[in-house]
Amino acid sequence: MKKLLRSISVIALFFSAPAIILDVSAQEIPMSRQMADSFIARHKDSILVGKNTVTKWDYEQGLMLKAIEKVWYRTGEGKYFEYIRKDIDQYVKPDGSIRTYKFDEFNIDNIPPGRALLTLYQQTQPDKEKYKKAADLLWKQLEEQPRTKEGGYWHKKRYPYQMWLDGLFMGEPFAAEYSLLFNHPEHFDDIAKQFALIEKYAVDEKTGLIYHAYDESREQKWADKTTGRSPNFWARAIGWYAIALVDVLDYFPKDHPKRIELIQYLKRLAPVLTKYQDKQSGLWYQVIDQGNRKGNYFEASASCMFIYALAKGSRMGYIDPSFEANAKRGYAGALKQFVEIESDGLLSLNKTVSVGGLGGTPYRDGTYEYYLSEPIRKNDLKGIGPFIFASIEMEIAAENAVGKGKTVGLDYHFNQETRKLPEGKSEPFHYTWEDRLHSGFWLWGQTFRELGAKTVAVSGAPTAERLKDVDVYIIVDPDTKKESPNPNFIQTKDINVIENWVKDGGVLVMMANDTANCEITHFNELAKKFGIQFSTKNRNMVQGTQFEQGKLMIPADNKAIFKTASKIYIKELSPLLLSSPAKSALTDQGDVILGVSKYGKGTVFAVGDPWLYNEYVDGRRIDTSFENFEAGKDLADWLLKQVVKK
Repeated sequence: MKKLLRSISVIALFFSAPAIILDVSAQEIPMSRQMADSFIARHKDSILVGKNTVTKWDYEQGLMLKAIEKVWYRTGEGKYFEYIRKDIDQYVKPDGSIRTYKFDEFNIDNIPPGRALLTLYQQTQPDKEKYKKAADLLWKQLEEQPRTKEGGYWHKKRYPYQMWLDGLFMGEPFAAEYSLLFNHPEHFDDIAKQFALIEKYAVDEKTGLIYHAYDESREQKWADKTTGRSPNFWARAIGWYAIALVDVLDYFPKDHPKRIELIQYLKRLAPVLTKYQDKQSGLWYQVIDQGNRKGNYFEASASCMFIYALAKGSRMGYIDPSFEANAKRGYAGALKQFVEIESDGLLSLNKTVSVGGLGGTPYRDGTYEYYLSEPIRKNDLKGIGPFIFASIEMEIAAENAVGKGKTVGLDYHFNQETRKLPEGKSEPFHYTWEDRLHSGFWLWGQTFRELGAKTVAVSGAPTAERLKDVDVYIIVDPDTKKESPNPNFIQTKDINVIENWVKDGGVLVMMANDTANCEITHFNELAKKFGIQFSTKNRNMVQGTQFEQGKLMIPADNKAIFKTASKIYIKELSPLLLSSPAKSALTDQGDVILGVSKYGKGTVFAVGDPWLYNEYVDGRRIDTSFENFEAGKDLADWLLKQVVKK
């Protein structure tokens, strides 16, 4: 290792029983971003995999694009989204066909880039349909993928009757998101079946570890003639399986009867992983159960996969919170053993095994000697991607205590705009958690979630029962008759419920809009209770892309709410008129832009524009000098800290 990262040296490692506590927040630039930027610097225009000299549609490409997407969500830097889009656009043609992809190979390794297709479909206009068509093509492959007699996907057409652990990561996260997005509820049973077959046929009864693969036909030389299992426990194969479990659960319906089974698989696996975690380094060996047997070594990709699965599983409540300590110990080991800084300032990741397979030519027999014979590579994408995954989870873990046990509710009653779907149905959109286009609040919701809070929709009129478990209640841009044929205006009974809820410790966020686009009259009746009024004045009128016209500066001595953001963008906003108990949180040229009212045990925050929707926080529209993403995170953190437990 040439020299240890300066940023690693400032990570605080406090040794306390029973485990290391890793303070990732101490870094000036997060490790996830440093590694992503280093990767992009080395793959400026396209992603080359391994020793390839030409680009092709590949699972490593898909893995890296997902890692880059995670960094985009953490930073609000539009360059990461653009990298994903430009890479995919090199392959996907207007008719949805995919350059270099061969449907008739039925290679399940070709599915992972489909996750980027689904991201682009949900984020992009007007050419989103080409991404949908390309995703449909991959979905068609899964529908026609050859299967074992019990319904498990063959890993490839040329590997008949074989299920590999790798295949669960390759196919199922895409299948789960596609099924949710395009309304295929029946397919979740099939997703659960793929995991159930692995649990049935590949899990070792003595150790709980999972064999790399099994051959239903028992014809392969590597297959045990009784069980069909391959001979050894390859760590990265188990890592693929662990990632697949935690990622599929992101999309698996909460009320699906098979969901609990998937969680049980993860609960079974987590203590097995920690049993084989090296006590001194916190890492995992290439052949996971063979320890320091001659030739064995700590392997980067598997270690990072296990860190990610344990950290995310713990954060999401699938496994016991204590497993977070194992993840932190593993991450400290990964930083120490695998990461280095090069002379050009870029990060590198060492000790990733290049490949691990079974069968083929030359024949791979799955022996201990085979797994140690494959080359070890620096900056192999199968290591870099999981390292970014793991880093993201460590960064979330360092800051998510503020929102734990708290619920953020977004109003869907006073704002109830809908849009038509291609199949003729309607769905809520505009300032909703689910809307990932520029019109939605998905990214700000993600910020709350990564701070540890739960986000929910408040779909009906506010009642004491409906708000009972809500800690932060956000009302955005109530509908006018122009926006909704039957708008729900704020009524006296609504005001009374909300006022009492705030008195009791609730945190209310009121986001209006310019008077032409917001039902101000009734909204002001609610605001008046807290000494706030949205004025009829409009300011920061922005012409086209002259974004500086929407500039607002947060003074250095005004950091009570916005601890990191200094320059924000809010256009066409309604300034506030305040009376006691409300006070200004930001005033510009005599206009009150942001107001705060302490009322009873609760807090009210008001602003005259829904300025934190995706268009102005995702880094794709306004220039990078504005800090709306950082401001949204600052505000979310502050709001959660105002919550008074009832």
